Amino acid sequence: MNRRPIAKLREPLERRLTAYALAASASGMGLLLWPQPAAARIVYTKADDQLQINTPLQVDLNHDGIVDFLLDLSVSSYGEFDISVTAERTNQVAGYCRHLSQGCWASALHPNARVGDNRRFGPYNYMLFAGCSGTTCEGYGPWNGVQNRYLGFQFLIKGKVHYGWARLNVSINPDIVAVLTGYAYETVPNKPLVTGRTKGTDAITEEPRTLGHLARGASVVGE
Repeated sequence: MNRRPIAKLREPLERRLTAYALAASASGMGLLLWPQPAAARIVYTKADDQLQINTPLQVDLNHDGIVDFLLDLSVSSYGEFDISVTAERTNQVAGYCRHLSQGCWASALHPNARVGDNRRFGPYNYMLFAGCSGTTCEGYGPWNGVQNRYLGFQFLIKGKVHYGWARLNVSINPDIVAVLTGYAYETVPNKPLVTGRTKGTDAITEEPRTLGHLARGASVVGE
């Protein structure tokens, strides 16, 4: 049987193909070794929890079993109500101070508001003061009778700053009612997020185990 001779590439062409293969290999290794940016991800937790009088609602934004913020509806001996948010440890709330006579407030941010280093954060815990007579209540503050407004949060995970939000509905007549309807945080340190955003390639949704678990603070998930 006659065998066909094995064709040999001309030396210049062979050198070019070898050089191309080496370059392609080096390029691939470079892509593997090149530092890749951390993937941003919003972690959103659904909620449907009404604040109970003098029973603070615990919010664990990043589901690590550590309470990050407390939401509280309290009533004084004079029958005056107030709604407040308390930041645990070194965490802070987005807010503002008008002047001393009006105090400092936690901002009631609108949907699609940016929460990041553009905000002023501090121990701004007051949300609403209200006094009721009969079936009529008169409220004062940024959270007076609002729907789908947002608290802006700055908190620490392993010593690094992260941002988050919590969405609430507040009504004052005929009763003072405040309902937490969801909250979220950004997993990448120092990366801002937008209030209300829960969907997209960088967003996931967590379901609380039960409403009772969430009310007890179990780890699940403008002005």
